[in-house]
Amino acid sequence: MEWQPDEQGLQQVLQLLKDSQSPNTAMQRTVQEKLKQLNQFPDFNNYLIFVLTRLKTEDEATRSLSGLILKNNVKAHYQSLPQPVADFIKRECLNSIGDASSLIRATIGILITTIASKGELQTWPELLPQLCNLLNSEDYNTCEGAFGALQKICEDSSELLDSDALNRPLNVMIPKFLQFFKHCSPKIRSHAIACVNQFIMDRAQALMDNIDTFIEHLFALAVDEDPEVRKNVCRALVMLLEVRIDRLLPHMHSIVQYMLQRTQDSDENVALEACEFWLTLAEQPICKEVLSGHLLQLIPILVNGMKYSEIDIILLKGDVEEDEAVPDSEQDIKPRFHKSRTVTLQHDEERTGDGEEVDDEDDDDDTLSDWNLRKCSAAALDVLANVFRDDLLPHLLPLLKELLFHPEWVIKESGILVLGAIAEGCMQGMVPYLPELIPHLIQCLSDKKALVRSIACWTLSRYAHWVVSQPPDMYLKPLMTELLKRVLDSSKRVQEAACSAFATLEEEACTELVPYLGFILDTLVFAFGKYQHKNLLILYDAIGTLADSVGHHLNQPEYIQKLMPPLIQKWNELKDEDKDLFPLLECLSSVATALQSGFLPYCEPVYQRCVTLVQKTLAQAMMYTQHPEQCEAPDKDFMIVALDLLSGLAEGLGSHVEQLVARSTIMTLLFQCMQDTMPEVRQSSFALLGDLTKACFLHVRPCIAEFMPILGTNLNPEFISVCNNATWAIGEICMQMGAEMHPYVPLVLGNLVEIINRPNTPKTLLENTAITIGRLGFVCPQEVAPMLQQFIRPWCTSLRNIRDNEEKDSAFRGICVMIGVNPGGVVQDFIFFCDAVASWLSPKDDLRDMFYKILHGFKDQVGEENWQHFSEQFPLLLKERLATFYQV
Repeated sequence: MEWQPDEQGLQQVLQLLKDSQSPNTAMQRTVQEKLKQLNQFPDFNNYLIFVLTRLKTEDEATRSLSGLILKNNVKAHYQSLPQPVADFIKRECLNSIGDASSLIRATIGILITTIASKGELQTWPELLPQLCNLLNSEDYNTCEGAFGALQKICEDSSELLDSDALNRPLNVMIPKFLQFFKHCSPKIRSHAIACVNQFIMDRAQALMDNIDTFIEHLFALAVDEDPEVRKNVCRALVMLLEVRIDRLLPHMHSIVQYMLQRTQDSDENVALEACEFWLTLAEQPICKEVLSGHLLQLIPILVNGMKYSEIDIILLKGDVEEDEAVPDSEQDIKPRFHKSRTVTLQHDEERTGDGEEVDDEDDDDDTLSDWNLRKCSAAALDVLANVFRDDLLPHLLPLLKELLFHPEWVIKESGILVLGAIAEGCMQGMVPYLPELIPHLIQCLSDKKALVRSIACWTLSRYAHWVVSQPPDMYLKPLMTELLKRVLDSSKRVQEAACSAFATLEEEACTELVPYLGFILDTLVFAFGKYQHKNLLILYDAIGTLADSVGHHLNQPEYIQKLMPPLIQKWNELKDEDKDLFPLLECLSSVATALQSGFLPYCEPVYQRCVTLVQKTLAQAMMYTQHPEQCEAPDKDFMIVALDLLSGLAEGLGSHVEQLVARSTIMTLLFQCMQDTMPEVRQSSFALLGDLTKACFLHVRPCIAEFMPILGTNLNPEFISVCNNATWAIGEICMQMGAEMHPYVPLVLGNLVEIINRPNTPKTLLENTAITIGRLGFVCPQEVAPMLQQFIRPWCTSLRNIRDNEEKDSAFRGICVMIGVNPGGVVQDFIFFCDAVASWLSPKDDLRDMFYKILHGFKDQVGEENWQHFSEQFPLLLKERLATFYQV
């Protein structure tokens, strides 16, 4: 006997559904209470499915809502539904998938995929065959409803569908979907492509077996009149470019031609999907060969896509020029992520460019953080500029001239964006034009349109490196003067762009800014009183970057007097739970490091608060571990940022930090932080441990026996930054402990030697590992020297590019002492040692003597003839250096 609703119960459920559509909040609360009560009755779910599938007299909104409440119930308690209820819901779904209303069909589709994703694909064996069968229905609604449900299942369960668990249903489904590419209804064609598209990236075998048919069918739909179909065709081709470029190659010329048309499609969604093609193609090795002949057509299309559309301008309030007094709404403010401290060494070659990931389009129209045609076109032009370099310019320069000086602001703005997008890839070829373009861009900083001013800030920041390489009066001074005016602009968007651009300029200019410090600080401090919430966070970054860039030059009483009062005022206003503390703490960390002793008057309350933040976070984490159901997990970023500021204080104040450490529990807290489950917490703890070791070792020494085993276990290169900081801290401890390191050598040496010999180890970690092995050998040569042969070669190659400094000095002394203990350990790799010695520009006299003795000792040992033979392998430069400095 099939379940039937009780009339009174049905009316009650209907009333509830009507009430829940009311905007009144009190009513909403009553509804939530009522839902809770009704969920005690398992057959409440029968009523919900009944309203959705059978009550055709009710309005669609009520029926659909009934289905969505049921979906939430299924999501939350499907496993505890009685079997008859579950069966009734499943049966009703399949019987009504062809409902006359598209909203109801879509709701049933959502319900089906929710049940399926609850592990029910295995226990609902008739689902897929029945849905596939319904595709053959003559009735459009049934076919469309079944396809809609299948599309959702393909999206939610693509991996499961391509597994043995279900007996590989795709072998049937994919050929079935391909048949529908030719269906007369555009909606059905679109569903069919969308279903198959789910399986491209995972290279599902059933699709790979039918790949040529698939591609053929796609080509047949290339000029479909329906935009949704064209969009799905473009999306398929973009994905195939990544996973099966081999099958596209024979047709590449026509695909490129097709994508050129689609990137100009009248439907922006189609144009955006097509534009992704150029981004993906740029990452393929064949890009240059495929596109060279098409640049003439492609470049103008991308440039054209970089204009703001009318809708963008409305959304960006492009006509609002002054909004500085309007407070920010909370959702305007993106969450910030703190980047934990990593210890690195200085290199010989300035600006290695290694690992400097630049956020490209980040500073451009943030409010449209949705990916759109403008952003995609700009990103594509950027990556293509990096592929084609200056070969792009003949196609671009004529366009640029026209755009940059265009009377219409929208067109001029897009030209400035183009100029910024190509900055990285075409820098060499642009240099001859910059003396004319930079002054023009500086002029654009005072354009009457805010959107032009803001993009000019971004583009100028992309050329900051060149600006700084010229005599300062020519471009740096005018650019800085104008940018600082924009920092105080009346438009919030321009303030933001100017502040970010100024931070980039600071990084490039470094101490070039020292003569203008007073002027810069006046502006940044004035902005404190002017900025709304979101831009304040960017202002902290600009101040922190300034401190990093000019360093101790900031330590002048007049500068401290300008800068510190507003920072400390903010510091006092913010509560311990306020996430705005992150950027402020980062900023203060840079300022403390730069000011050194100048920070002393402010250090006590800052230090205390950091210790409190660490303490509170650890206590909250402990509570959470013990009572996860009653307590919330803490946000450990508070602790990480506080540890990093403590590092900044230790580095800046040096031995002055000693009294603060003496009066606090920081060493006990550090012991806990070093064992935290979160890698970033450990990373920052080890940085602080190293800084405290340098600043006030007397407080670290009593803890060494407890700390060393923890440091040893963290020499695990799976967590690169944790491992790097632990390695560095061990090296600093060696220098303080001297021969007393002896008992701890076995805890760390094996891991260090393993890391230095690992292939693909990042440069920074290799360098820090080499330094620490050298330092360990310096203080405990008898223990480390026997392993010399196992690490000498990678040791020498990783330190040859490091600048002369204290760390390098101590490490090389260690190597020399170890060679004295075990000269045989270096014989096979002596040429690498010679090369590493030659990398020193000016070693201290006693270190040079050590090098001299080892080189001459080796030469005397092998004899003149053998030495001549050996030194013939040397590159010329190495030969000359050794002859000049060491007379060998």
